[in-house]
Amino acid sequence: MPPDSRSRALFLSPEAPYPAIGGGALRSASLLEYLAAHYLVDVIVFREPSAPDPRAAFPAGLVRDVQILDLAYHSRSLLARVARNAVRFLEGSAPLNDRFAGFAAPISAWLSGRRYDLAVIEHFWCAPYCRQLEPLAGRVVLDLHNVESVFYSRCARSEPWPASIAMRRFSRACAAAERLWFPRFSTLLVTSEEDARRVREISPGVRAHVYPNTIPLVAQPDLPEEAALIFSGNLEYRPNISAVRFFRERIWPRLRERWPELVWRLVGKNPRAVARYAGGDPRIQLVGPVVDAIEALAAVRVVVVPLLAGSGTRVKILEAWAAGRAVVSTTLGAEGLPVRDGEHLLLADTPEAFAAAVSRLLASPEERLRLGRAGRQLYERQFTWQQGWNSLLTISL
Repeated sequence: MPPDSRSRALFLSPEAPYPAIGGGALRSASLLEYLAAHYLVDVIVFREPSAPDPRAAFPAGLVRDVQILDLAYHSRSLLARVARNAVRFLEGSAPLNDRFAGFAAPISAWLSGRRYDLAVIEHFWCAPYCRQLEPLAGRVVLDLHNVESVFYSRCARSEPWPASIAMRRFSRACAAAERLWFPRFSTLLVTSEEDARRVREISPGVRAHVYPNTIPLVAQPDLPEEAALIFSGNLEYRPNISAVRFFRERIWPRLRERWPELVWRLVGKNPRAVARYAGGDPRIQLVGPVVDAIEALAAVRVVVVPLLAGSGTRVKILEAWAAGRAVVSTTLGAEGLPVRDGEHLLLADTPEAFAAAVSRLLASPEERLRLGRAGRQLYERQFTWQQGWNSLLTISL
């Protein structure tokens, strides 16, 4: 039975869901808007130093109350990051869980006297706050954007030494924390059946329900194709950095030689993280953040997803499908999505095969159009917000 108008929900997120740009924010915003349609919602959200007030970006009337928790300043310099990860390595702690730790007292104080039918925690990084939410919520749900132990295990395989050693240790630390915290939640939301299986292997008996990554339903942009490839995403995100490095060193030289007019665009926030891979080549365009990622994807001939690491499912592929553009991805990049090679996209895992697949599409406008149409149809059938919300109705969330 759907919750009545008096039901209340709490939504705790380490990142602001608005503006809904990027995979993490889009998933959080989709879940928050579902909750707001069924509950009276309060929100607790963390804010990075100097970031704008996240309340200003929330749609008017969406939620009842928003509490902001201000994080301490963390330098983003390479030296500072190395130092933080060295401490985590020595302590055997899970990265980012420590970043959002230490707020139990202000959370408890703000929640004093409040009661909720449902509480939702976004990301595993904030899972320990279930201790503060359990006494005042009928159910506590954890939304897993990734399975962190899997994420770091895969990063260990794609990163050079000594980063690979640190990633393996972080994977073990995350697995230990997952075994501790997963059983505390009434339900775990995951992005795919593959992640549901992994979660059950880590913690047998937990209730894992697939809530797929989705994006809002948008009209397909009507733009001419430019002689360009594109890779999109948060360019500071470790799997995206390794993907850019892999493509730049192993795939791009093959395509650059064969297609003299071709350019490669890197689109997304934090472009400085991959600037070293664009330097010295005028045919690599480091665009940075854009207002409309789908429009940027629609302006090119082929979307490339050369991921070697990661967990969850890739919103960048959903956005490419929404744009009606053909995609070439590694098998891991398309993991968790109901795709068939040659029908919805092309899959390639070696540099030679990846370059050949891109060249095949560059040489055939008809093939690009066919794949773009198939991807668009799959997006409309399964990967809009409304379709994702339907999956939540089955568990009466």
